[in-house]
Amino acid sequence: MPVPIISIAILFHDKYLIFVILLIFTDLIDLSRGLKLQTLYWTLKAIFRLHWRLVPAGSWVKERLTPCIMSNMYKSCGLCPRNCGINREAGETGYCGETSELRIGAAVIHYGEEPPLVGTGGSGTIFVSGCNLGCSFCQNFQISQSENGEKSLGKAVSAEEFAVICGLLRDKGAQNINIVTGSHAIPALIEGFKAAYKLGVNLPVLWNCSAYENPQAIELLRGYVDIYLPDLKTLDKNISGKFFNAPDYPKTAAASILKMIENLKIKNQKKETGENMMIVRHLILPGYIDSTKEVLRWFADNAMEHAALSLMTQYTPIPNRERQMPQRHLSREEYETVLYWLKEFNIEDGFCQELVTGNDWLPDFRRTNPFSSKLSVPVWSLPAEF
Repeated sequence: MPVPIISIAILFHDKYLIFVILLIFTDLIDLSRGLKLQTLYWTLKAIFRLHWRLVPAGSWVKERLTPCIMSNMYKSCGLCPRNCGINREAGETGYCGETSELRIGAAVIHYGEEPPLVGTGGSGTIFVSGCNLGCSFCQNFQISQSENGEKSLGKAVSAEEFAVICGLLRDKGAQNINIVTGSHAIPALIEGFKAAYKLGVNLPVLWNCSAYENPQAIELLRGYVDIYLPDLKTLDKNISGKFFNAPDYPKTAAASILKMIENLKIKNQKKETGENMMIVRHLILPGYIDSTKEVLRWFADNAMEHAALSLMTQYTPIPNRERQMPQRHLSREEYETVLYWLKEFNIEDGFCQELVTGNDWLPDFRRTNPFSSKLSVPVWSLPAEF
């Protein structure tokens, strides 16, 4: 790479020279699946890491080039670890089941999240349709997974319509904008965030995800996401292969969570505060609590200083689904064992659900309010739209 020439260009604030040099550079790389613009974007981000807000060239590139890159990211999709390489702009769908359109299944004021995320007004939760993981026991399977040849539930919304929904959530008292399972729709969501800002919606953005994400995609969220809420489902590739169809989930999720921590470290340095803005969730799987112990050990060694833990006991077999999954709830003995492990690993900062059984809390996205009235207040729903 012609680093000396770029350095001179930066020194003299020659934005056009920088742009031309980097375009030539990316042309020389043998990039598969049309990732040229993405590579150019990440190269620019690296070069202007220290100068992005200080050097006019950096601001110019960010303003002029970013929208072009975002619009091209779907053309040979490599947003997630599946790396499908299909053209979602042309209407093709990969593993997530989605084109470049942003589809959502519901928007609610949610009271079922962790206490700091709910506050007094509830979490303004937007459920994105489609998913790049595909857990067999997913409680949101109606909107996240296609079944029997039928597309998952959801309605396409423009960036402007997304912004209006964010405004409605704000007006209902939401503490934040909580994006559920948006990993496969990052470019469209970023355009939605920008449109929401223009409407005066300045609530913190919460990224509620499976952690099955590319670190480069997480980098795109910097500057837009304030709170990270990733799952760490398992570190056992046999379990992730069996229930998530993703044997690479453990390695990928661990790397993604470390990347999120890095993003927040930079954000906190800019704010000069040590505020905790990350919660790592773990759902205990009945019959597989040794996997939970492995997750707790990793969290204590790698993330405990930067994030809180949320231990979830609500695993529920999904009725009338033929896919392979544990067919019972968590036992009292398993629950007590995991509580002992929390003490063993000195994990004190976080949240732990009481033992939950029953399936009356499972959502149904065909209803105006997918959840019970105790858990949520509907703001935008599919029945109202269809």
